[in-house]
Amino acid sequence: MNICGCLVHVAQDALPKARAQIEALDGTEVHAQSDDGRLVVVVVEDTDTAFASDIIMSLHQIRGVISLTINYHHFEEPPQRPSPAAPQPET
Repeated sequence: MNICGCLVHVAQDALPKARAQIEALDGTEVHAQSDDGRLVVVVVEDTDTAFASDIIMSLHQIRGVISLTINYHHFEEPPQRPSPAAPQPET
């Protein structure tokens, strides 16, 4: 599991369109917006098709994005489970 919290600063004239593009990306959620164009993107997480780091890089490419900072990062390995078809050792 890989989760990042980011602060994204967007030019005010580009804010509505940029916010819509951010929210359209799988693995992102905008949780707050200020009047001066700052967005709190609390969840940027790994998806089945992209890593969080790739999603964050794509946020930089959205027209009107001035800056992006990662303010929180959580990572943990998923628990390892044996395959259901794995042979069991004899006792």
